Amino acid sequence: MTRILVVDDEPQILRALRINLRARRYDVDVADTGAAALRMAASHPPDLIVLDLGLPDLDGVEVIRGLRGWTGVPIIVLSGRAGSADKVTALDAGADDYVTKPFGIDELLARIRAVTRRLGTPADAATATHRVGRHTVDLAARTVTRDDGTDVRLTPTQWGVLEKLLRHPGKLVSQRQLLHDVWGPEYQNETTYLRQYLAQLRRKLEDDPARPRHLVTEPGMGYRFQP
Repeated sequence: MTRILVVDDEPQILRALRINLRARRYDVDVADTGAAALRMAASHPPDLIVLDLGLPDLDGVEVIRGLRGWTGVPIIVLSGRAGSADKVTALDAGADDYVTKPFGIDELLARIRAVTRRLGTPADAATATHRVGRHTVDLAARTVTRDDGTDVRLTPTQWGVLEKLLRHPGKLVSQRQLLHDVWGPEYQNETTYLRQYLAQLRRKLEDDPARPRHLVTEPGMGYRFQP
């Protein structure tokens, strides 16, 4: 059974999430401070953490950094901070997703399901094949094949962007991380590059590039490959 650690200093949110998650057969631990969260994560390692940023003792971003020093456990931020800068900071610190308060329980549960589906995914995801619409992408062979057998050619940069997203299915990848990993650290503010290359990839891979189902934009935050 999947164990989830919920970290929030609002008792009503802890109670609501504990009830809803247990009703869906998750094991649930709760903590109301950053220090308690770090201790609990070490003593009873969770499979996933839902984390508020506005904690009374430690900023949630510091908790993320503390966790990332020794664990890759998925982290979904649940926060009242709606600014793009806050979201980018949390994602760059190592969060996997970001949900803004007030939130719908159905949306949060969907994000949790998306993350938990990835639990147990082989570490070397680069050897896996992925479906993007009517295409099969083989990251190891670096090929894209339509269902009719036609090959789709990608430029090296298009490959770099696509590979980064496909290696983390369902995960929100920040704009800054994509720019850093594909273009280099000096390009971390060149968001226009990303818009151009995502548009190119959608034209090649999506059934309806204007309404993408798989290469999804999260405004102000980054991009997500939705299987």
